[in-house]
Amino acid sequence: MTNEQQVKVPKRIAAVIINSLKGGVVPRVGLPYVTVGREAEVRALLHDLDLVADGGASFRFLVGRYGSGKSFLLQTIRNHAMGRNFVVCDADLSPERRLQGGKGQGLATYRELIRNLSTKTRPDGGALTLVLDRWISGVQQDVAMGGISQDDPAFAHEVEARIMGTVSQLQELVHGYDFGRLLTMYWRGHMEGDDEVKANVAKWFRGEYRTKGEARADLGVNIVISDDDWYDYLKLFAAFLVQAGYEGLVVLIDELVNLYKIPNAVSRQYNYEKILTMYNDTLQGRAHHLGIIMSGTPQSIEDRRRGIYSYEALRSRLTQGRFAQEGLLDMLAPVIRLEPLTYEELLVLIEKLANIHAGYFGYKRTLTEADLVTFLQLEYGRVGSDTHLTPREVIRDFIEMLDILSQNPQLSVSELLGSDALSHAPLPGDPEEPDAGSQFAEFTL
Repeated sequence: MTNEQQVKVPKRIAAVIINSLKGGVVPRVGLPYVTVGREAEVRALLHDLDLVADGGASFRFLVGRYGSGKSFLLQTIRNHAMGRNFVVCDADLSPERRLQGGKGQGLATYRELIRNLSTKTRPDGGALTLVLDRWISGVQQDVAMGGISQDDPAFAHEVEARIMGTVSQLQELVHGYDFGRLLTMYWRGHMEGDDEVKANVAKWFRGEYRTKGEARADLGVNIVISDDDWYDYLKLFAAFLVQAGYEGLVVLIDELVNLYKIPNAVSRQYNYEKILTMYNDTLQGRAHHLGIIMSGTPQSIEDRRRGIYSYEALRSRLTQGRFAQEGLLDMLAPVIRLEPLTYEELLVLIEKLANIHAGYFGYKRTLTEADLVTFLQLEYGRVGSDTHLTPREVIRDFIEMLDILSQNPQLSVSELLGSDALSHAPLPGDPEEPDAGSQFAEFTL
């Protein structure tokens, strides 16, 4: 990468990349500028998108230590999926958001997923009403292209017939009758210019009605989305989105460690049972046009006392076979384990960051490839690097170094890299290790 290529990263995107990565989070934009490695993982997940587009379903787990790039890979697939005309929704689990819970934690996860509903034209979430309006306008356009003028009385009749055709296909699914009824209400509200009805229907789809009484008063329906059945509505959304002109629905759920951290064993098992239901649905053909990816640390997956493997039905389905080994991983297995980035991949990554940083702050890059190699040698030479060094650590340190050098032009690279403090600085303990001080520190990269 030459210095002339710096200008190809717009300043707005460069700012997001630099600030996000220094803060330890994944940027929502500009990922292609800093993506290195992970070709096999991306290829496997893109294969899943092909399967979902063909009417199938997929379920994957991404497993990797804190800072290994799980969230980065999720964001990469998110961008790929939107570019391929999928609708994507994502959520991070937390103490308030689970897959199942007695106090609305499962519904809270559904609400977060729908709040983050994103498309190519609305990549930052909040795309629910956009999707509904596009569906209606798409039907109207198809009818008009069939030769019926919008002034013709038959136009509205034909549009409604096609709307009812979409609704009838959904009624075969669990809760499909009520889902279709709400879609019909939205369509009639659209035709009559009744924004209040449209807003109430969108509110219902977002899972914001707390009681059946509230929903009945506003919409005349005697059902609300609940902790127990929210996943059924994701399957309905996937089926509807195909009728609305999209390829399907991709659901991304991060931070499975928050299920591992549930103190009550029975509550944990209920959450793992929900995962099993979703897993079985996708692999047995009961879900269509739906892709699900969940990510977590090795401990949250493989710990047989509290992790997902503590639920025998899941452990027997997900355990790695006898033939997979280091260097011979099965990327078509339900669990994808992220291998560390190689030294060469990290070298390419920090060179990209050096160019982006120089372009954003408007200075000529002076770091040579030898300087980059020296920096990585220092990182790999730190105490604990064999077990604790992650891309997040490397990126954070490198951007910090670039910031210091740009703010102190009198300081040479060799002076900064030659500091004894740098050479002997240990890495922080792995949050997964029991003897680490911050066992459950929250990271997202």
